[in-house]
Amino acid sequence: MNRKSLALPAVIGLLAPVLAACGGSSSGSGSDGAIVVGTTDRFTATSEAPAPLDPAYAYDVGSWNILRQTVQTLMILPKGDGDPVPEAAEKCAFTDTGNERYACTLREGLKFSNGKAITAEDVKFSIERALALKADSGVFALLSTIDTVETQGDREVIFHLKTADATFPYKLSTPVAGIVNPDDYEKGKLRDGFDVDGSGPYTMKADVKNDELVDAVFTKNPDYKGSLKVNNDEVDLRSFEDADAMGAALEKGDIDLMTRTMSPEQIDKLGNETGGDIDLVELPGLEIRYLGFNTDAPSVKSKAVREAMAQVVNRSELVAKVYGSQAEPLYSMVPASITGHSNSFFNQYGEPNVTKARSLLTKAGISTPVKLTLHYTTDHYGPATKQEFEVLQKQLNDTGLFRVGIEGAPWSTFRPAEKKGEYDVYGMGWFPDFPDADNYLAPFLDKDNTIGSPYVNSQIRNTLIPESRRESDRLSAATSLTNIQDIVAADVPVLPLWQGKQYVAARDDITGTAYTLNSSSTLQLWELGRGVSG
Repeated sequence: MNRKSLALPAVIGLLAPVLAACGGSSSGSGSDGAIVVGTTDRFTATSEAPAPLDPAYAYDVGSWNILRQTVQTLMILPKGDGDPVPEAAEKCAFTDTGNERYACTLREGLKFSNGKAITAEDVKFSIERALALKADSGVFALLSTIDTVETQGDREVIFHLKTADATFPYKLSTPVAGIVNPDDYEKGKLRDGFDVDGSGPYTMKADVKNDELVDAVFTKNPDYKGSLKVNNDEVDLRSFEDADAMGAALEKGDIDLMTRTMSPEQIDKLGNETGGDIDLVELPGLEIRYLGFNTDAPSVKSKAVREAMAQVVNRSELVAKVYGSQAEPLYSMVPASITGHSNSFFNQYGEPNVTKARSLLTKAGISTPVKLTLHYTTDHYGPATKQEFEVLQKQLNDTGLFRVGIEGAPWSTFRPAEKKGEYDVYGMGWFPDFPDADNYLAPFLDKDNTIGSPYVNSQIRNTLIPESRRESDRLSAATSLTNIQDIVAADVPVLPLWQGKQYVAARDDITGTAYTLNSSSTLQLWELGRGVSG
């Protein structure tokens, strides 16, 4: 076993899914066949979420990773991170000094996978459809700064924005801005099931059992025109019930590569072994974990309760006991490697202190112990989540100020309940839509936020977020971004816990593993190839 730590270009600056038991169209990896990729992500069509792969609905890492292979966007993030570059577009740029008018010219010869030519009207249709449907996933909010979409001829698209938005090019790189065929996607209705059609680097064939996508075969799209070099003809994304089963399949040779989610123990084991024909690749990551609060719920409506939790949670102990070197304590919703980060929670609360927490509760007239239930998902963020919440439970209960229980539920149950406000306190993860501080703040604090939080701060929404988006130089936005983080630390509508690294394990004849995932956890299957083992 070999371990590779890859120092990709520094990052200047999607709730994860779940798949089913192993199944698929091919019986394993082979020197001449499809590259087989394992995952524990699961995609389920339910009455609550019947359209998991519609770009106007999908809003988690797994479903986005399906869409990024198949549905083309005007812009795309380069494989080594950095500013977005044209993809379906030939060129895009702001055409005014105020960052309120953004124009794109489509590449010539773009076609959907059924051979139909793509025009500017298709782009307009796709964007306006996502905005009009307003899916309850909240993904449409990424496009909320758009006022109108104008077309000029077959290849010119002009976005008129309601307000300045320097992050808009990033937003056009996300799947909600994907170009879809009006013949396949109704204007007023989400597309149920697992069919996906677009103009991306691959077409996809889905193997569905019991309303779950258990295997997805991506075949190189011969009509694809874009910025990507596709290094393989076929990739089979195969799902496993858990990390252990996925790891066993890799060692046996049934799959060529495994991505998320491996257990901390599994990563340690792979990293410590020497020799063999499997490489563990450590990649930069921007994943964060946090606690969310329903600030209207009686148990946590008082800010003092949330402040007291922030005052006693011991992030360093949590990380050490559960994730070790695979994660780092986080004192803001914005990761430390992103421009605009501030350690606001540490500045506000310092080291864990039970005496200060007791004082906060006493001054607010809160009787102790405060009874709470922490909710977490059992199958969405990896096998260590339960242990993480057991550590949090013990930390809070050991203070004598809280009487905390924990409850786990599968993602298909957890996420709808969380969105409906049924949980007072709940654990969530975030994989950024794009690597900018705005994307760690606005999705949780702005109108139509992705977690359905009732928390409203008018200064954040009406002044600081718009102010930060006016700055093309993101360093110049640091003051506004810091002010937002300081307000969040004071009010605690969310409580950041840690930020993590990401890993890929692959057989040593697989090339391109250094770029399998970018820092936003985008799965870049087109980078993979098959070389010579040794």
